[in-house]
Amino acid sequence: MGPPYSILCSVFSQFGLLYSVRVFPNAAVAGPGFYGIIKFYSARDAHRAQKACDQKQLFQTSPVKVRLGTRHKAVQHNTLALNSSRCQELANYYFGFNGWSKRISKLQDLSNLEEREKEDIVTPLQKQSLKSFCALEVVLPSHECRSPGVGMAEEPFDKLEEGSLSFLMKRKVTQKLAIQKAMTDAFQKLLIVVLESGKVAVAYRPCEEATDARTEEELQDFIQVCGDKNSRGTQPV
Repeated sequence: MGPPYSILCSVFSQFGLLYSVRVFPNAAVAGPGFYGIIKFYSARDAHRAQKACDQKQLFQTSPVKVRLGTRHKAVQHNTLALNSSRCQELANYYFGFNGWSKRISKLQDLSNLEEREKEDIVTPLQKQSLKSFCALEVVLPSHECRSPGVGMAEEPFDKLEEGSLSFLMKRKVTQKLAIQKAMTDAFQKLLIVVLESGKVAVAYRPCEEATDARTEEELQDFIQVCGDKNSRGTQPV
């Protein structure tokens, strides 16, 4: 990425954690220049950035236009969970690197390839797979909050073709994927509340019904660890 990307990151990261920054050249009819799409994890941060930066000379002599992305309220988007790396990014930003941890209570191999081979359950032409299951807990000590999560991963494997080294490597991969899925599951049950003072509160929410009765205005300060497939739960600026 060139200088425009770095400039936009530097300017808008002052208002909150950025989910993504994308930079595009202007259309030929618009003349030289670029435009960017900035997404925040928090809609509140996006509103603050738009209000503070619109029509201001941020990094050039002419004022910069900053607009909020259009919300498609009439369209029901499918909700997708943030992946584990995004969840960790959120946790590190709001709680600090030492403000949270994960505790794995169970990491189990569900493949049982050796036992199945001994019992002649799997025929030579039948496809085999490696399966791993993980159960863990995300712990926030200062908030006295815990959130359990589970995940299972499966990878295809042909022991005759790939060999024992590949078997060990793929088993590690499935274990890692299971841990990541369990992390995502645990973070989905957490509701992060950013107060006007800047302080952060956390609530454990085991089911969706906890927020169904709230209005959109009441949820403005809430950061849910999920997003739709188009916006990822952020507001572009």
